[in-house]
Amino acid sequence: MTTATAPATATTLFARTRLAGLPLANRLVMAPMTRNRALADGTPTPLMATYYAQRATAGLIVAEASTPNAAGRTYPNITALYDDAHEAGWRTVTDAVRAAGGTMFLQLQHGGRVGHPATSGTTPLAPSPIPLPDGIHTAEGHQPAPVPREVTTDGIDATVADFAAAARRAIDAGFAGVEVHSANGYLLHQFLAGNTNQRTDAYGGPVAHRIRFTVEVVRAVAAAIGPQRVGVRLSPGLTVNGIEEADTEAIYPPLVEELKAVGPLAYLHVVYADPADPVFRGIRAAWPGTLVANPILSGELTTETVGAAARELLAAGADLIALGRPFLANPDLVDRLRTGAPLNPVRDAFLMYVGGA
Repeated sequence: MTTATAPATATTLFARTRLAGLPLANRLVMAPMTRNRALADGTPTPLMATYYAQRATAGLIVAEASTPNAAGRTYPNITALYDDAHEAGWRTVTDAVRAAGGTMFLQLQHGGRVGHPATSGTTPLAPSPIPLPDGIHTAEGHQPAPVPREVTTDGIDATVADFAAAARRAIDAGFAGVEVHSANGYLLHQFLAGNTNQRTDAYGGPVAHRIRFTVEVVRAVAAAIGPQRVGVRLSPGLTVNGIEEADTEAIYPPLVEELKAVGPLAYLHVVYADPADPVFRGIRAAWPGTLVANPILSGELTTETVGAAARELLAAGADLIALGRPFLANPDLVDRLRTGAPLNPVRDAFLMYVGGA
């Protein structure tokens, strides 16, 4: 019987490091992934505490997207954080992860036009009244997406305040910090992209206006809990949820500069990061702090393919490597990558992110 050889990432990917003063056991981050395991009102469940505690060997866990208000709910049984029951539910999760030696941030996400009255009880809000093109999943099945309400400036102010309030609750619930989700076609990203933001006020039109909402949210969250407890997720050029960025190269340099001005944030998290992409390379060059990078993984996920993708991003300047799907099928992913042990395949049921899967 042969002994597996540890991957070449062992001297870097598994090295202890620090994030905004927090000690991390390694440079692996469990990326946020919606699992639809909360109660109907968004309260986390005991199953979620078990799920996250099983994966506590990750240097950092970023818990799945949690909505800061009812209007931001996207799909059935997603988590929320705007009342005492939500906060108490999340406390059971963070207690379990802390007992297992882990560290957690919580992703805060407003769905914007990615929502439905059957889920949230209200018509979704968006920068402009442009519906999601492909419909949306609800508890009653797949339905056409409604035309969203164009959020007013008062509504923008209220949403900014809701993000800040949710961030305070997250700290009270035991999280080490929060990740503001300005990616993947949800509300903040909808303001960044020209095809979903056709406003003519101070939040639409030129890039300086379209990045304003994200900056205001991050600034308010940083003021509420301290910038060192705040991360921000970005997805330059990603077309998920009907997003089309015609000017990706123009959006992100000024956005990064504005985020730098907020203060020494915990990190930036770039989704589907390509080391050869000029936008990614520009973000790395401009961002003075910790950069979390989520590699592009395709085909069969093995120790070798995941390790190679991680090495490439580390060599390109990433500080932490975020992995999603590999953590679903492999709660002990860190040890498997460290020892070169085979990875469990990611089944279709895992990819559905549904309930008890």
